[in-house]
Amino acid sequence: MGSKYTKRYSDEYERDAIELVRSSGRTVTAVARELGISSESLRGWVKKARAAQEGGSEPGAVGAADDRDEELKRLRKLTAEQAKTIEILKKATAFFARESDR
Repeated sequence: MGSKYTKRYSDEYERDAIELVRSSGRTVTAVARELGISSESLRGWVKKARAAQEGGSEPGAVGAADDRDEELKRLRKLTAEQAKTIEILKKATAFFARESDR
């Protein structure tokens, strides 16, 4: 159980930190110190990413489905809002077209 003071990092931040460990050739502790995060947190992220990679999924794919679901929900909401806007504009165009004919 985490403490109420535990920092939460975005998935993108975690992926970037993991990639930094992999690409730099430096130790987890050195990278964690540079980023100002707990070495145990970073070590856990790297371990989880390795397990996911060995399991056949891409590194950092944890939560990717959730990200896609959130993006889909956001885009559906945006589409609905735009459809309403288009409908209002059609009605306004028809109204002003009738007004200009008078």
